[in-house]
Amino acid sequence: MKTDDLITLMTQDAPVGMRYGRALAIAIVAGFVFSALLLVVTVGLRHNMATVFETARVCFKIVVTIVLAVLAVRLAMRIGRPGEPMRIPTLLLAVPALMVAVAVVAELVVLPSDAWKANLVGRNALFCLFFVPVLSLAPFAGLFWALKKGAPANPTAAGSAAGFAAGAVAAAIYAWHCPDDSPLFLATWYTIAIAIMTLSGALLGRRWLRW
Repeated sequence: MKTDDLITLMTQDAPVGMRYGRALAIAIVAGFVFSALLLVVTVGLRHNMATVFETARVCFKIVVTIVLAVLAVRLAMRIGRPGEPMRIPTLLLAVPALMVAVAVVAELVVLPSDAWKANLVGRNALFCLFFVPVLSLAPFAGLFWALKKGAPANPTAAGSAAGFAAGAVAAAIYAWHCPDDSPLFLATWYTIAIAIMTLSGALLGRRWLRW
């Protein structure tokens, strides 16, 4: 019997499957709630959210980060179960990427070139790079704990998926505070912050998610 087949049979055992599913639910809900509360009690929601939410750029930022978070979490959930098809969940990540790419192109067309740098740098680039990883810590720890209940065939890939999902969830939460609405800012600093968590997840997953 091949190793992959053996892993699949083991993970199909009913009690184990229930434990993994329950752990995922706890990790996702608890991680999201903790990080959302952390945002509220520290920096708070954007003070003028009620008015700026009517603007297209703010709506886009909120929607695209939520879409990314949902798809990233779906990928992380599947990667803990060997034998689960990964191609479609992975390809779906191109949807928010294309959304951001189109928005960036539109912004570059609309804005004069001398305004590009100001929109890219924004007002809180360094804080974004700091606070998104901070908001990622709870979902990151929770997803790692849940993946230990599963049987990821590739620990490095599983760690990357957990880090990516945690970063995406944190970005979706931070977007409700972030005063920088430009797609140029979103494409640059949010991406770097999520990449930091993805790389961290890969490095830690190689060791902690072995079984």
